[in-house]
Amino acid sequence: MEGESPLGEFLRARRQITTADQVGLAGVGPRRRTPGLRRDEVAMLAGISIDYYTRLEQGRERRPSDQVLDALAQVLHLNEEATEHLHELARARPRKRQPVVQTDQVNASLLPLMEEWRRAAAYVVNSRLDVLIKNCVAAGLYEGLEHNDNLLRLALLNPEAHKFYLDWEHDTSSKVAHLRAMASLDIEDAPVNELVEELSHNSTDFRRMWDRHDVRGRVQSPVRFHRDDVGDILTTMEVLSVDGSPGQKLIVFHAEPGSASEKALAELGDRVRATRSAK
Repeated sequence: MEGESPLGEFLRARRQITTADQVGLAGVGPRRRTPGLRRDEVAMLAGISIDYYTRLEQGRERRPSDQVLDALAQVLHLNEEATEHLHELARARPRKRQPVVQTDQVNASLLPLMEEWRRAAAYVVNSRLDVLIKNCVAAGLYEGLEHNDNLLRLALLNPEAHKFYLDWEHDTSSKVAHLRAMASLDIEDAPVNELVEELSHNSTDFRRMWDRHDVRGRVQSPVRFHRDDVGDILTTMEVLSVDGSPGQKLIVFHAEPGSASEKALAELGDRVRATRSAK
């Protein structure tokens, strides 16, 4: 039965979201009922038989060659991380059963460094996007938002997130793709799996995005926020790995020097510092 193979599930999901326009087949063949590619089209473009490709999707063929996988990755427009994920699925390496290394302990020198950035929001997250520490600017930016201790819960379980993230769909899809990248074949990561189950149960948007099988770590990109008290905040997000702490990322949002957005970030941080000083 289809769907029993992780490889087949991945191929089917990616085929269904790859459009004829993307592969140069617009207007070719019979009228389409769905925007995705048909199996025969994927097979033709990858240079394999429709029977062989069908067996791949149905889980009846589990050992395709690297050449076949690379051809499928090209047809389905997979990025480097998704292509690597495809190869891992095809190799079906057994999961390691050792306990996952805990990475929630943050290097004590990081927070003082982050607090020096008085016009940039910064925080450290783990593999499931729990916020482990944040500087005053980040605390001010996310202040008052329910679930702000986990970026995925905030985006998917807090209705206010649709107003807070001006590009909610893009930003949230990126976070879900990051979680896909973390839910690897090699490690039984119980906390990540528990978060996937929780979000699958509580969010139709998460199920929709998860079913796309996007695999992508978070990278530098523009991120736009909105707060009623300071207006729109236009930033660039930088994502840095924390050496010695597997899975941890230092995420920094900075704005154009001298811009209204930079001033808004500084104001939010100053408010938090003033409140803490008054206690």
